[in-house]
Amino acid sequence: MEHPENNAEYAGLQVNNGVEQPSIINPYLKRSRVRRRELTAADMVEGIAKGDVTVLSQAVTLIESVNPDHQAKAQEVIEKCLPMSGNSVRVGISGVPGAGKSTSIDQFGIHLLKERGGRLAVLAIDPSSERTKGSILGDKTRMEKLSVHPDSFIRPSPSAGSLGGVARKTRETIILCEAAGFDKIFVETVGVGQSETACHSMVDFFLLLQVAGTGDELQGIKRGIMEISDGIVINKCDGDNVDRCQMAAQNFRNALHFFPMPESGWLPKVLCYSGFYGTGVKEVWDMIYEYIDFVKNNGYFDYRRNEQAKYWMYETINEQLRFSFYNNPLVKNHLKLAEQSVLDGRKTSFVAAGDLLDMYFQGLTKPEFGHAVMRDRWYSTAKDYE
Repeated sequence: MEHPENNAEYAGLQVNNGVEQPSIINPYLKRSRVRRRELTAADMVEGIAKGDVTVLSQAVTLIESVNPDHQAKAQEVIEKCLPMSGNSVRVGISGVPGAGKSTSIDQFGIHLLKERGGRLAVLAIDPSSERTKGSILGDKTRMEKLSVHPDSFIRPSPSAGSLGGVARKTRETIILCEAAGFDKIFVETVGVGQSETACHSMVDFFLLLQVAGTGDELQGIKRGIMEISDGIVINKCDGDNVDRCQMAAQNFRNALHFFPMPESGWLPKVLCYSGFYGTGVKEVWDMIYEYIDFVKNNGYFDYRRNEQAKYWMYETINEQLRFSFYNNPLVKNHLKLAEQSVLDGRKTSFVAAGDLLDMYFQGLTKPEFGHAVMRDRWYSTAKDYE
């Protein structure tokens, strides 16, 4: 393109054309990319059995996927890993937001690996946004020592709308971690309230972290999460906060006497410790292992694990029924109509729900309407029991 400034009438002025601009297309894109081979279920089981954390991470991602094909493959991996699981100590760590759960896990984990050896897996659950459905998944950044330890595995997972402070697939992830040789499992919740206690149904010891000076002493006489805790630890017991922590600990000890004795026969202990300075960590672990030895001797350890397995069987049934209902073609076609009838005031919420459920159960008997995948799975399972 000619520049008008180079005309003769503009004496003494000249504009150069400049350098040739490079192409906006990356020339390296022409190179063929090496596509990573997709691992089969057998490959994943073999890698997990060898303790390969890369394969373990891929298997956990597969479990968390909602793709039906991924779910079928994940279930095959879990079933083959199940005989290799169960040989670990599972510790759930919960508490109010800001109580220092991630910092405490870092301190507890390093002390445990140093004193008792073995391998440690941390399943950190991050709350998902109700608006964007995304999660930061940054709990690992607050575990500065564990994140670089060769014998630790930290896996942040989104809660994805699951209640109970734990992710939907945490229970199955524990099985894979145990099969990979991790003999100590930490499950960190998102920071729960009084009724969100699903974490208790998948761990051997439920540790509740509390802080003093927040008006939380009144919670000690309320039921809920306090009632199912196997041990309570008052964090941030340092500096000028020592007296307040000791007073809060005494208040919790007094409150625990109002609760009935737990089925395990173990009266929960209340300790103080500082996550920042790392003081009192040994006492916390002495309490945990004292509890483990206590419940193993009286048989409650095996009883609790059996009850947990039964609980998650029913939870899985509820989840599969919910999935089958909302993915049923007949329900999909009438869901918006039922919703509009409720908004128009022609039906109550209960009547509309009942009609959809009746339609769903009647549709299961019709091959053209029933959810084929779930129906075939139910039929094959029924034949196995016959």
